[in-house]
Amino acid sequence: MSNRMWGGRFASGPDAIMEAINASIDFDRRLYAQDIAGSIAHATMLAEQGILTIPDKDAIVKGLETIKGEIEAGTFTFSRALEDIHMNVEARLKEIIGEPAGRLHTARSRNDQVATDFRLFVRDGIDRFIAGIAALQMALVVRAEDEADTILPGFTHLQNAQPVSLGHHLLAYVEMLGRDAGRFADARRRLNESPLGAAALAGTPWPIDRDMTARALGFDRPSANSLDAVSDRDFVLETLAAASICAMHLSRMAEELVIWSSSQFGFVRLSDRFSTGSSIMPQKRNPDAAELVRAKIGRIVGALNALILVMKGLPLAYAKDTQEDKEVTFDAFDALELSLAAMTGMVGDLVFDRARMRASADAGFSTATDLADWLVREAGIPFREAHHITGRAVALAEARGCGLDGLTIEDFKTVDARIDSRVHKVLSVEASVKSRRSYGGTAPDNVRTQVARWKGLLG
Repeated sequence: MSNRMWGGRFASGPDAIMEAINASIDFDRRLYAQDIAGSIAHATMLAEQGILTIPDKDAIVKGLETIKGEIEAGTFTFSRALEDIHMNVEARLKEIIGEPAGRLHTARSRNDQVATDFRLFVRDGIDRFIAGIAALQMALVVRAEDEADTILPGFTHLQNAQPVSLGHHLLAYVEMLGRDAGRFADARRRLNESPLGAAALAGTPWPIDRDMTARALGFDRPSANSLDAVSDRDFVLETLAAASICAMHLSRMAEELVIWSSSQFGFVRLSDRFSTGSSIMPQKRNPDAAELVRAKIGRIVGALNALILVMKGLPLAYAKDTQEDKEVTFDAFDALELSLAAMTGMVGDLVFDRARMRASADAGFSTATDLADWLVREAGIPFREAHHITGRAVALAEARGCGLDGLTIEDFKTVDARIDSRVHKVLSVEASVKSRRSYGGTAPDNVRTQVARWKGLLG
């Protein structure tokens, strides 16, 4: 038997293998809310334009609302034979209201229908991402405020470089996440055009009002080219690209938590809520939540790459290849949303070992640059010469088995006679951090200023 939704062109039904590869209902059922919203907007517009009678429109809208309730209650029966969410909904609508259901598809195609549904789904996802990012940013800002005066080593090449405020370090991720939110917002603006009414590829002869359906669905405008409207998936690619960058930032943060929570560092302790144990080693506390967040980027970047490869060879307009856009996107969206929530929970529960951080910041001659700056500022020595003098002082301290602040004035005089007793005031890690008052620097007062700014931005 031919598929009853296709019409009379086919004398027999599809092969079982064809049905299996063709059907998308196993995953695109997630678009049910967007599909029903689009159909309600379409039916309402058809009635307004005199294409559909008011009684038929009312029956269609009531039937669609019934179907939405059934799906949400778990009583709706999805059929693979009906291929996708659109046909499943339409078939059930006919069971509920009869012949008027067949008029719903006037002046549209599954091509513009799925493009509309997917834009709505991606837009909803973007809104959740922006909210999730804001929640994580606020969690970081709260912790940064508490840790403005906490000192830890700042690293380059994962080697002690200069001491910094822990609050300043945490705010670096707030800045990254702010850019992520901006990328999602930009993608949302470009996404927000309605394909509905583009029909299969060429538009429709029916006197439809595309502006009306666009407004009803929260779009800024209808898309301007019907061919582009049904075949475009840039909005998904751009969102997945933004998601990939965001996931990369979360992975970097997760990597630091994994390193910092190791016994070798001991800077931080993850709570029991976000740690696991070992099946054989009872002493273990594994940072599994952080490790899994670190890994999720593979799925998200994989989705971006997969869809780029699907789209790269497609001529205009619609091709069934684009059915492959949804599963990878659904998976990537789920992964990012979960990662944001997990990282927000971890950040809120972190216990920092301030003493361990402070001790580590003191190691590795982290105030060497402060000595060089002092030589330039107080002794008038060119920086390159001051750099060389400081290197000799580091070598001496290393030989003595102490830090720079452990050298006596007599020791410093053997390095360069122009060094005097005032130098010790700049060699503590506290003095170093407090001195970095330039805009964007790590001084605790700067941290508190940035905390106030972000609290205002995040509301």
